[in-house]
Amino acid sequence: MTRSFGHEHPGAMGFLTDATLCIGCKACEVACKQWNELPADGDAALSARSYDNTGDLGATTWRHVAFIERVATDEAPFAWLMLSDVCKHCVHAGCMEACPTGAIVRTEFDSIFIQPDICNGCGYCVPACPFGVPQLDQDDGRVHKCTLCYDRLRGGLQPACATACPTDSILFGPVTELRSIGRSRVESLKERGVQKASLYGDTSLGGTNGIGGLNAMFVLNDEPELFNLPAAPSLPQRTTGPAFLATLLSGACFALLGAAAFRATKRGED
Repeated sequence: MTRSFGHEHPGAMGFLTDATLCIGCKACEVACKQWNELPADGDAALSARSYDNTGDLGATTWRHVAFIERVATDEAPFAWLMLSDVCKHCVHAGCMEACPTGAIVRTEFDSIFIQPDICNGCGYCVPACPFGVPQLDQDDGRVHKCTLCYDRLRGGLQPACATACPTDSILFGPVTELRSIGRSRVESLKERGVQKASLYGDTSLGGTNGIGGLNAMFVLNDEPELFNLPAAPSLPQRTTGPAFLATLLSGACFALLGAAAFRATKRGED
């Protein structure tokens, strides 16, 4: 593995998750937890908020199937929207840039991997991710997220979630091929009247503002925000530089004003 901040390469592997094929069975969630020996979480029974009992991605939920009840409007009827969310394995990963210990690396599959034996639990990567994926585990004090089933890939197997999906909503393979499949799928959906269909993960939607694209892409059938996905996310680090300069300039201005006021006061005393 390498800590390279490189660009997408021909060998990049990833996911294409199609919201229009997801039936909300949560087989991907179960397979992920089972293979990675993750504990159960969420409510044992359905909550009053949703049919979704796990709620969100977290330190012990690396695949999460969201249930969205789209209310009826003049433009669209009531509908269930479902999507299996996961780490985006960004081409330019904010979490990896923010990690001070080198615990977060890029693998030979171009995926982002957190080495648990090196992670010190500082949590710097948590706010650095524009999608809120890495989360701190309160039990072991370290950060965890999807590994793209790195151990399975090394053994020639596909990720557990993709293997378990009964509808082929989750596809695994070379990112370049998946992107082509996703674009064709969007065109097909629009021909069928799904005008809000889009491919989330390229440099115009989802993989924006310094992220450079996503290795885990999504075919959506409505606005990204409905799926809790920002339409135009940006790396927080890209805004700290201008903010720091603005702070310096503001400080310099206050210093100059203070010096001028002091000189004026001094002259008055003289």
